Amino acid sequence: MDAFIKHRFWVETKEGKFLGDGRIELLELIEKLGSINKAAAEMKMAYRKAWGLCQSMNEHSSRPLIIQQTGGKRGGGTQVTEDGKRAIKVYRELQKNFEMYTASQSDLLKTL
Repeated sequence: MDAFIKHRFWVETKEGKFLGDGRIELLELIEKLGSINKAAAEMKMAYRKAWGLCQSMNEHSSRPLIIQQTGGKRGGGTQVTEDGKRAIKVYRELQKNFEMYTASQSDLLKTL
């Protein structure tokens, strides 16, 4: 039998979902593009939903993962903080470890 384990994971706090694939992708795109609006458009997501996800991540974190700057010559923008960058890095490392673990456990399916 050619079987394998499928999986998804996310990080929760007592208040609810904190980080998952979509939220991390959103943070990565905000870091790359400098804008929630541009990141949302890239993900084909409504700005309002993206903004809500950003607010939720900031509320669940002990320190903000993103900060917004309004006005100015460039018209403002959004930056991923050092804590946000660390969250991306830690999540991606957890994801890699989880994938390696499930791949190793897939060998057990060969005994079926």
